[in-house]
Amino acid sequence: MSRVKVTIDDVTIEVEPGTTILNAARQIGGDVVPPAMCYYSKLPGTGGKCRTCLVEVAAGSEKDPRPMPKLVASCSTQVMDGMVVKNKTSERVHDNRGGVVEFLLINHPLDCPVCDQAGECHLQDLGFEHGGAGTRYEEERRTFDPIDIGNKIKLHMNRCILCYRCVHVANQLTDKRVHGVLHRGEHAEISTYIENAIENDFSGNMIDVCPVGALTDKTFRFKSRVWFLKPMDATCECSKCSGKAVVWMFGNEIYRVTSRKDQYGEVEDVDGKTGWICNDCRFDKKDVSNWNIEGPRKIDRHSVISQGHYTSPRESAQKRIADGSK
Repeated sequence: MSRVKVTIDDVTIEVEPGTTILNAARQIGGDVVPPAMCYYSKLPGTGGKCRTCLVEVAAGSEKDPRPMPKLVASCSTQVMDGMVVKNKTSERVHDNRGGVVEFLLINHPLDCPVCDQAGECHLQDLGFEHGGAGTRYEEERRTFDPIDIGNKIKLHMNRCILCYRCVHVANQLTDKRVHGVLHRGEHAEISTYIENAIENDFSGNMIDVCPVGALTDKTFRFKSRVWFLKPMDATCECSKCSGKAVVWMFGNEIYRVTSRKDQYGEVEDVDGKTGWICNDCRFDKKDVSNWNIEGPRKIDRHSVISQGHYTSPRESAQKRIADGSK
């Protein structure tokens, strides 16, 4: 089947039929890529919940160039041949995204100074780019006490934005899901009927997919800010998973272990499969002798984590000279 042509923010690209607008934008890269808080390409069925990826379709297709009257979710809308999409160039999208951020922050506490997700939080990035200086919300915020959903995972429901990613992880990676969304409407929450009930070997991947600080690693909790650590690609001998992960080090000490992620914060493919790691690698192997350290991990996302870790002052100066800057 022939490829289809789509234009996003004045950039034209040809993609396979059935590609969504969001994934077409990711093939282009850069600022044309809409943000996504609930969509996760490695988890089929995700998307369509957070509404942060809404875009304006200025022309539906070459055969029917009429614009779509409402903004559409780019994570679930497939491209058509000749479609014209506006993301960063649309004032409607910018205004809508600001409203979505305001809605997401209605109950989300601004406790970034004590949150382990700070520095790699997608909601922080979204709030910085589209958030307002104040809030119009006057009602009392809903609050929950932190609970343990497994002996290594702490759930802060106050921070949860109900993206459902962790539920999809449990559905697709585990045999028996024991947590999910309880209640409805403003009372909805991620929880379990029995605390500490999650014991699956891959349950820790819920931490990796959470876009905010709702699910945190109890073995790393409050130990360090991520920008003080050096992420290193590492491998270990493991019979449950690929054994390929990122170890976050301070000196010669490993503070935490995570999956390898791409520029969109999604787990990378390893040897042709999604690189989920098991709980043994994530929580129990904190000794350097357990790992073969391959080298520094470049964090592609615009984050403070990558600043100053990979070049010496001399190399930085040489790069500036080569680029023609002072």
